[in-house]
Parts: sequence; C-alpha cells; structure tokens
Amino acid sequence: MRSLELLAPAKNIECGMAAISHGADAVYIGASRFSARAAAGNSVEDIKTLCDYAHQFGAKVYVTVNTIIYDNEIDDTRKLLLQLNEIGVDALLVQDMGVLKLVEELKEKDGFSIELHASTQTDNRSSNKVEYLRELGFKRAVLARELSAEEIAAIHQNVPNIELEVFVHGALCVSYSGVCYASQYCFNRSANRGKCAQFCRMKFDLVDSEDHEIEHQRHLLSLRDMCQIDNLELLAESGACSFKIEGRLKDVDYVKNVVAAYSSQLDKIIKKHPTVYRRASFGKVEYAFEPNLKKTFNRGFTTYFLNGRQPDIASFDTPKAMGEYVGKVKEISSNSFNVAGTAMFANGDGLCFINGEHELEGFRVNKAVGNRLFPFKMPEHLKPGTVLYRNNDVAFNKLLTGDTAERKIAIKMFFEAIDGGFSLRIFNDELNFSATSTIVFEHQTANKPQHDNIVRQLGKLGNTVYHCSDIIIAEGADQYFIPSSLLSDLRRDVIEKLAMVGVVTTNIEYSSLPESSIKENTFPKEYGKHPYLYNISNELARDFYENKGLIKYQPAYELSPVKQPLIMQCRHCLRYTFGYCVKRGGQKPQWSEPLYLRLYDGRKFRLEFNCAECQMNVYAE
Repeated sequence: MRSLELLAPAKNIECGMAAISHGADAVYIGASRFSARAAAGNSVEDIKTLCDYAHQFGAKVYVTVNTIIYDNEIDDTRKLLLQLNEIGVDALLVQDMGVLKLVEELKEKDGFSIELHASTQTDNRSSNKVEYLRELGFKRAVLARELSAEEIAAIHQNVPNIELEVFVHGALCVSYSGVCYASQYCFNRSANRGKCAQFCRMKFDLVDSEDHEIEHQRHLLSLRDMCQIDNLELLAESGACSFKIEGRLKDVDYVKNVVAAYSSQLDKIIKKHPTVYRRASFGKVEYAFEPNLKKTFNRGFTTYFLNGRQPDIASFDTPKAMGEYVGKVKEISSNSFNVAGTAMFANGDGLCFINGEHELEGFRVNKAVGNRLFPFKMPEHLKPGTVLYRNNDVAFNKLLTGDTAERKIAIKMFFEAIDGGFSLRIFNDELNFSATSTIVFEHQTANKPQHDNIVRQLGKLGNTVYHCSDIIIAEGADQYFIPSSLLSDLRRDVIEKLAMVGVVTTNIEYSSLPESSIKENTFPKEYGKHPYLYNISNELARDFYENKGLIKYQPAYELSPVKQPLIMQCRHCLRYTFGYCVKRGGQKPQWSEPLYLRLYDGRKFRLEFNCAECQMNVYAE
C-alpha cells in the first residue's frame, strides 16, 4: 500500500487549519523568517497550534526554511530550527546547503529529529540530482514543475528510495525554481530570499537583432496556472507520493475550495484502487458545498509539460485572474446588456473580458435580472459577441465564508465491567489505533437498565474530532449503576489518550554527509558557466561545496552581481509558441536572431534557445 498525500499551502494558521479540515494530509507554512514567501510569515506559537490540530488526524506540518541564508543570519536560523524541533514540526523544506550543515550540527548536539525535504528551490529536474539529494539525507525531493510524467517515472525508477513531491495546482514560475535572478537584477528583490517582484508577469516587446518588433507589449513570460486534477492517477502511477497545491499567499477561500476538490479526487482514486493506495492521514470529510476550481483565482489552466510540450501554456494577454467562462454578450442597450449562456448572476459579481487591445477589462455587476446585467459603469469596449468571464462570484464566495466542512475520525467504543470498576476502549481496526481507560467504582446492581444512559453519555463527543459509529456494551455491564459524571470522566480520559496516539512523531536517523564528490551531470551545464547558480550565500554552504569537490564557484548573485547574467532558465519557449521550433518542423522565421525581450523602460534581455535541452535561457544585456 502506497500512501498518497495532499499537501496544501498555509498563509497563516487559519488557512492551515482550514486545509486540514477540508481534507489535506499535510500543510506547508512559513515561519517568521527564511521562507520563500517572505510576506507569509508565522510565529512559532501559531505553528505549534497548527501541529497540534493536524496531528489529531495523522496529518503533518512542514515548515519552509527555503531561502538562501546570509552569514549574519546563521545564529537566528539555528535558533529557529531548534524551536521548530521542539514543537513537533514534521519536516523542513530546505534550499540552502548551509542549512543542511546546520542540521548536521544540531542532530549531533541537540537531538534534532525533523526530516528534511529538498525544496523545489534546489532545482530538482534529473535523476542524478535527486540521487545526490538522497545521498545527502533528504527524505523527499520536491520536483521541478516542468517535468513530464515520463520524466517523473524515470526518476522514481532510478531513485526508488526517496519520496517524490510534485506540484499539481496553482501559479507557475516561468523559470526553473531557484535559478531565477530577474527580480534581483531589475528590482533588487531576490526570489531566492522570498521577495520575488514577479518580473515574469510584466509586459514586453519581442524584438529581433535589428530591433524589428515582432510582438508589442504582451505578457510573454506569463504562464497560465497549473491544474492536474484529472492527472492525479497518472502522477501516482509515475511514482509521486505527495501532490502539492501552490498558494501560500492565497486566502482561506482559495484553500477551502481547492483542497476540497483535490481531496475528493484522491478519494475516488483510492476507492478505485483500494489495495494499491491509501490516504496519508485519516478522517472523513463532509462538505457543505460543491468545490469548483473555475470559481477560484486562476489565469486559465494548463497541464504544463506533464504530457510533453504543449502550445497553450502561456497567458499573453493578462497575468490576472479571468475566472470561469459565463457566456457571450448578446445585445447591448444604453445601461445594460444580455448574456447568452446558462450561467446565473448575482448583484456584485465581477466580470471581465479581453478587449481588442489585448487588455483585460473588468467591471462590477450592479444589478442582475436573469441574464440581463446592469454594470456599475458600462465597459468602454464591450460589444456583441464579447466572451465574458466571471472572476468574482458573489454567491460562491458567500458560501465559502461559513462552515464548509467537517472532518471526523470514525471510532467504536467497547464498554465493560472489570474487577473493581469499569473499562472503556476506543478503537478503529481499519486505522489500527486504540486507547483504553479504566475507572475504579464499586459494582452496584442498578434499579433500572443503564444501557441507554451509558450510550448517551459515552456518545457525547461534542467538539472533538471523533465520530462514534458504534458503542458495544459487554454482556452484563449495563446491569450496574454508574453515575453519568463518571461515564463522562471515563470518556474524556480515553479521548485524551487517543489524541496522544494520533500525534505524529518524527524520529529520523540521519547519516553523516557522505564524503563523495559531486558527480558528473548532477547539475545542469549552465552551473559550470555561471557558478553563482549554486546560490552559495554563506560560509557553511561554501564549506559544504568545497568538501564535495566543487572547484569553480562564486558567491550567490545577490552578494556578487556579474555583468550580463543568466537570469532565467525556462522550458517555456517563445520560438516554439509562435510556431518556429526547429526540432518540431516549425516554419522558418523571418526575424534575425538573437531575439530580445524589451521592457517598457527600454531594458533588453537576450533569448538563447538551447534546443538540445529544449530550454530558453534569458540573459540581461
């Protein structure tokens, strides 16, 4: 049996608890510092509360310590790691090899026992890299978003004894994660320090070497959002065990809707293959709404490279959320219009469309009368035939603000009379856990049957995470008098013991870092040409790579900028997108290469097409 884990983002404790209650098997959350989403930090106290809640269901909490660390931050990082170890965090997501060295130190001196996951920021796109990470003691590698199912399967086959985590939903970075320096280069905001300024969502001109304009002011690096909800079974067959939802900056409504959709889909897969897969946590969820991914923030969906290169992965017209298709404009009057379609509308809905200038134009519905809509202000470029999308569904959003899910663990109770008192055992044979409590009380024959009162008092589970499916009373046990207060004490005591059984404890045996050197092809060849790609930002990381035999290296780009740097490595390829792929028999271009992306302020970025690797590199000029 393989465990399948749905891993959800937690901007804060509210989002984390909502993720668990809506079916997530694990959540990932940032601490107050050193997270790749600097704007989503949380206190150690809040993370502990989240751990306590998640562990009741056997769910896990992973903390992101996945930025590069500077030398003057090493002591603070050490303190944070010790605090996270103390509160029962299940895993750390790590980018900086200096943090790995810190863990080595702490496990020897301070009993550190949190398992390590190699963040996608460590650029995990090959079997060689994943094997290297496994040798370093990482239990899991978070794979690059760009990999196909075939490539994931090859990694699983070549490195079977490491867990593989894959992204399945949410925003896509156009560059391989961990090797994007565009934000740092242009705005002095490092993506490797959690402060990405979203350079890839900006407008560019595409020009050739003679400055002829091929495309004007388009979002040429802006990708659609990933959605693999129909491909979870394929990913599981390929060897992935954890399915990750992106979105640590998203609000709680996003978390509720997306987690509910993916959790329901995973349950269907497990029902289809009950002897092959199981969920990584336990508890059944009852939903008070029907999840719908189209109603949650999205830029349009893509399966990206899961089934090979696809032509429709980008969103050139807008980097903003368009939402769900709701119909076309049929007829327009002075202050209203009709929509041809079956969608229902509500006052306050937000609609949008792409106008003739390739711009996203949005408006709010002031009043809806059937399919006739009265905007707060009539859009300037609206015309019959315009395709409309809804990016703010008032009715759906209102539904999500209430109590939308309840997660309960099914238990059975066995009550019996024992010598000198009574015993209550709570158990779940399918999940293989149980807890027993006893109470001393002299047996006294009751004047009337006690069966109904025993069932009533033991079944009062209130706000606990448990649902009792059956209460079994041993023969003769209901003939004795037992006060309701003692039955309540017995129930509370055994529930507390059961909660302790549900706590997930992590006891990881770390081996020392092996002495072997970095093997050939562990890193892409660009690392040799541009050694700042190793992201060495502190003395511990430098020592780590020196011990691995790395001779040619330099400080991280953030510490030591270079001229005309490689700022992105992308699988997204503009030459392919516009039909000029030389490997796939595309048409012959009329432009003169190299091509350049040009920003609004005139800055240019040279495109290099590495066709051998099916990769587009972006260089600053």
